[in-house]
Amino acid sequence: MFASGQVPLSPETGEIVGETIQEQTKQVLKNIGAILAEAGTDFDHVVKTTCFLSDMNDFVPFNEVYQTAFNKEFPARSAVEVARLPRDVKVEIEVIAEIG
Repeated sequence: MFASGQVPLSPETGEIVGETIQEQTKQVLKNIGAILAEAGTDFDHVVKTTCFLSDMNDFVPFNEVYQTAFNKEFPARSAVEVARLPRDVKVEIEVIAEIG
């Protein structure tokens, strides 16, 4: 399964959730978790992520939250700083996961 980049939006309101990188990362992972569940899989079956950060100086606090999503070994990951993300959020994550 290929999931396009997820940003920290509330599925209920469409509004940005959180101001800090930690809050926004938590919401992005929550959104990804819901997509994975709908597809019949979970974070244990994620094989690759690409993480886009608006500021690479946020990598350590981002990573503290990011690592909580995975119970097994971390999947392959690319993390890059970008000039700007949709709606000026701090983080966007896309995933590739196994189904079945």
